[in-house]
Amino acid sequence: MIIMAHVAEYKKDIVKQLVETMKQYPIIGIVNMENLPAQQLQHMRENLRDKVTIIMTKKRLMRIAFKESGIPGIETLEKYFRGMPALLFTRDNPFTLFAILKKNKSAAPAKAGQTAVKDIVVKAGATPFSPGPIIGELGAFGIKTGVEGGKVAVKDDKVVCKEGEVISGPLAGILTRLGVKPMEVGLDLIAIYEEGTIFEKSVLDVDEDEFRNKFATAASDAFALSLEIGYVTPENILALLTKASREAHALGMEAAIINKDNAEQLLARAYVQGEAVKAKTEA
Repeated sequence: MIIMAHVAEYKKDIVKQLVETMKQYPIIGIVNMENLPAQQLQHMRENLRDKVTIIMTKKRLMRIAFKESGIPGIETLEKYFRGMPALLFTRDNPFTLFAILKKNKSAAPAKAGQTAVKDIVVKAGATPFSPGPIIGELGAFGIKTGVEGGKVAVKDDKVVCKEGEVISGPLAGILTRLGVKPMEVGLDLIAIYEEGTIFEKSVLDVDEDEFRNKFATAASDAFALSLEIGYVTPENILALLTKASREAHALGMEAAIINKDNAEQLLARAYVQGEAVKAKTEA
């Protein structure tokens, strides 16, 4: 039990609310609210009203609530505090929730002093600039350029700011002029706690199309393998019987074993062979 002597009553009430909410929801997440406009936050809260509950408060009160809750391993979430952290509570599948939040994000230009949420890359290609001082300005960030069709062109992809680094004023200006919008406006889900397990953003960020394609490929490969080794399942029984019938028929024809299914074919083949022998003999 954490002793909260000489602490304002409203802070104790906040901790109590957090603890009660933690015990009501099986899934608890940490989101970074930094750089999220109030209007967009309100809009997202309305859209997610039936799916999530978000509580914003001081980090210290969150830490106290983690300890007060008695939930095993929940304190591990402390290390995922980023920017302006808030707690997110839900009963939805963590991966589904991450996908929903990701789809609700929008690209935004960088501002001086912001922290890059991912590597910022200036892609190779044409720019709208005529040759001039811009070549030197781009070169200051290690961006290789040339002149194509009377315009400055970036020769190679270049990482100008790595994830976690602070974006400088000059870099923010260059990115804006290039039309590069490296920031994401929306709820940034950092990590989720579920039944003692922490799911980080890198794990939650699943490419649904890629996953679906890989799953389909795996299913197809497994089906093909089961046919190859003759492993019977409800899904392949018809295909295996068809394969067995086809192979039995081929073997019967090869070994000239007569049955009701190949009798006509064998007789026809024998007739053709006999006619061929007769023709050679008469010649």
